[in-house]
Amino acid sequence: MGATPPRSPLAPARFPDLPPVAGVTLATAAAGVRYAGRDDVLLARLDPGTAVAGVFTRSATRAAPVLDCEAKIGAESAAGAAILVNAGNANAFTGRHGAEAVARLTAAAGAALDLPGERVFTSSTGVIGELLPDDRIAAALDGLAASLAPGGWEAAARAIGTTDTFPKGAGATVELAGGPVRIAGIAKGSGMIAPDMATMLVYIFTDARLSRPALQEMVSELSEETFNRITVDGDTSTSDTLLAAATGASGVDAAGDPAFRAALHGVMLDLAQQVVRDGEGATKFVEIAVTGAASAADARTHAFAIANSPLVKTAVAGEDPNWGRVVMAVGKSGAAADRDRLSIRFGDVRVAEAGWVAPDYDEADAAAHMRGQEIRIGVDLGLGDGAATVWTCDLTHGYIDINADYRS
Repeated sequence: MGATPPRSPLAPARFPDLPPVAGVTLATAAAGVRYAGRDDVLLARLDPGTAVAGVFTRSATRAAPVLDCEAKIGAESAAGAAILVNAGNANAFTGRHGAEAVARLTAAAGAALDLPGERVFTSSTGVIGELLPDDRIAAALDGLAASLAPGGWEAAARAIGTTDTFPKGAGATVELAGGPVRIAGIAKGSGMIAPDMATMLVYIFTDARLSRPALQEMVSELSEETFNRITVDGDTSTSDTLLAAATGASGVDAAGDPAFRAALHGVMLDLAQQVVRDGEGATKFVEIAVTGAASAADARTHAFAIANSPLVKTAVAGEDPNWGRVVMAVGKSGAAADRDRLSIRFGDVRVAEAGWVAPDYDEADAAAHMRGQEIRIGVDLGLGDGAATVWTCDLTHGYIDINADYRS
């Protein structure tokens, strides 16, 4: 692959200080799957009793590791578990060879960790349509198993990146009735980002005690509010995977606890928005809030029509308050809209109302908002109580440069 692009101007100042999560150990290695001179494999070991839940892409061309995880995720087991991730090769569109590679890797990782292969979950990210050199990953497993240790979140986040320009992590410590519990998560994602479950690779760990069904229900619900509300380019990956693990090591029961749910939501939203901030070539972080729609589903449809419009995204890149492009996107979405009830804001600037330009609109004020890095577009349909917020980024020539050079 080509050289890593410069660090996104929307990146956080530094990787966060994530709390330790008892029952989780990590290791990374340079297996040479595609990259030279960097770690490209992550191994996470989860203690016995850990509940594992997952959410996966609904792509019709999803990768072999996704299919394998889907087949395993509902099983209950008192055994430990492991997560094995490689960057550089997606092991997607590789036919039976992909499934065979996954089978070899899960068996090899299980042998290295004294786990059944059914408790090893794999993910692959990178180029589609090339056979995975799984022998290189297998050769690194003994070393990975020997170097497992608590922490190491930043190294883990770096190892799973492809076109990412910064490692993504988020965490929280929350006091529950039984005591404190910790949550730590890492993610990768920069391009091929559109809602269809998690839109990237995400791994979240907590020492809270949760049954697998309770963890699955919570993660599925919160994914709809976070990872399924972001888009960079409208393209859904073949490899999207979110795995969440609750080790129970704290001894604190978090089932049904609203404070835990809020903390988990915060971690997931932080990671989702970091992916948008690392959108390929992005220079603007854009929030699109739609209100007054006939239903929540209509609001979501309108919001994504705006967020995925190349004309809207390039206007944002050019710092042009071209509200006509927002009007266009609403009109084409297919959801209910009434031209004469539509209102639009850029930041705090009222641009249009009741289907016409606002009488006090000053384009200089709107242009000033567009020159910032944090852009807010508000749309009210005037039809009902439906509301939805999504997050996206602008579309620049950098997106072309990165993707034209992706396989070279």
